[in-house]
Amino acid sequence: MTRIALIHALAHSVAPINDELQHTWPEATRMNLLDDSLSADLARSGQGLDAAMHRRFETLAAYAESTGAQAILFTCSAFGACIEAVAAKRPHMPVLKPNEAMVAEAVALGGRIGLIASFAPTLASMPPEFPAGTDLRTQLAGGALAALNAGDTAGHDAQVVLAAQALARQGCTVIALAQFSMARAQAAVQQAVDLPVLTTPESAVRALRQRLGAVGPVAKGEGKQPLQ
Repeated sequence: MTRIALIHALAHSVAPINDELQHTWPEATRMNLLDDSLSADLARSGQGLDAAMHRRFETLAAYAESTGAQAILFTCSAFGACIEAVAAKRPHMPVLKPNEAMVAEAVALGGRIGLIASFAPTLASMPPEFPAGTDLRTQLAGGALAALNAGDTAGHDAQVVLAAQALARQGCTVIALAQFSMARAQAAVQQAVDLPVLTTPESAVRALRQRLGAVGPVAKGEGKQPLQ
């Protein structure tokens, strides 16, 4: 049986990816590792992705692999360089950054991409993940994460919708929601802007299924461009 390790830096990321896997790939066995100090320490330290942060990610990945995981999916979008280092040490298994599958799908759709994040450091770390020359606009959903932390899910979704509307006014033709925790706002955003809205959980599960050779239909998003 396929075993997927899910490594989280925000508690809010746990449910969206587990729900997506349960819905579209229930045969996969899931394990969850959460260190909710990662994002807080990154935001507080001002040191960026330093050697200490790299060591923490390697420790988490090594533990996940030791449990028999056949693939690792990180759900924390502001730690790209750390995840790339983990992947470089594990050419024998898929190690996915949270956004890479969504980036590939967004680029395949073409046009101007609107990227929304609720965690400000993501808007510094994620744009370089897009190919050079990508027509990309970014928008912070200010206050969305604080609302989610306070249990105000409606307030969170409203802030994401406002960010999407701002990007639509800039001529974006597809909206990409950077955080796993933002996936809950997909339907509201879609209704507000009438554009394709990609989420990291949906795209990541499609990529994992492809890379691990899973068979059978994907319940959601059939026909979208797969990750190459």
